[in-house]
Amino acid sequence: MKKITIAIDGHSSCGKSTMAKDLAREIGYIYIDSGAMYRCCTLFAMQRGLIAEDGSIDTSTLESLMPEINVSFRLNPETGRPDTYLNGENVEHQIRTMEVSAHVSPIAALPFVRAAMTAQQQEMGKEGGIVMDGRDIGTAVFPDAEMKVFVTASDEIRAQRRYDELLSKGEAADFQQVLENLRERDRIDSTRAVAPLRQAEDALVLDNSHLTIPQQKQWLLDRFQEITASNE
Repeated sequence: MKKITIAIDGHSSCGKSTMAKDLAREIGYIYIDSGAMYRCCTLFAMQRGLIAEDGSIDTSTLESLMPEINVSFRLNPETGRPDTYLNGENVEHQIRTMEVSAHVSPIAALPFVRAAMTAQQQEMGKEGGIVMDGRDIGTAVFPDAEMKVFVTASDEIRAQRRYDELLSKGEAADFQQVLENLRERDRIDSTRAVAPLRQAEDALVLDNSHLTIPQQKQWLLDRFQEITASNE
């Protein structure tokens, strides 16, 4: 059976990564977290002092350093899921902090950042057999993907999920701050000039506001089986 490309897009904190990881493991595909790649760029910029206290970015220096950013994914044998590596260093936990979250959308909106990460993503997925999630996978990275899913949920439910995730990791979090950060990320992601967050015309829509993880998993498996059967 020919392996297809699966693109899962949607708003932040919709659980895209969880469902994409689970689906990839279930069907034997490779999972690629495109959002983690932009978080790596953000962490890289923060480590080099390229983001000022007021949030402004030294874009000229960052652009000149883009060739130094290499993102890769390696399977964690303990969790059974891939960890994110920035230039060979495991940064899976560092890139999930609120500090990185607060700066990732402006970094991801930079055209040269998107161009560099899109090129890396397309190289990773050129053979098919991948599940990739993000904001523009079905529209900009893999517009010809055989299966496209657009995930959404209410602001409050998404914020609660993110808040609970931070607490579970032992990080201090304020629900209102998480909600405001989420809404600001939505605004930036949806209005940026290059590859904005939008639903592809041929995407399947999944509102998971009131779905359990097993229900989401079954929904995705059903759609995958329908699409692969029709492609035979």
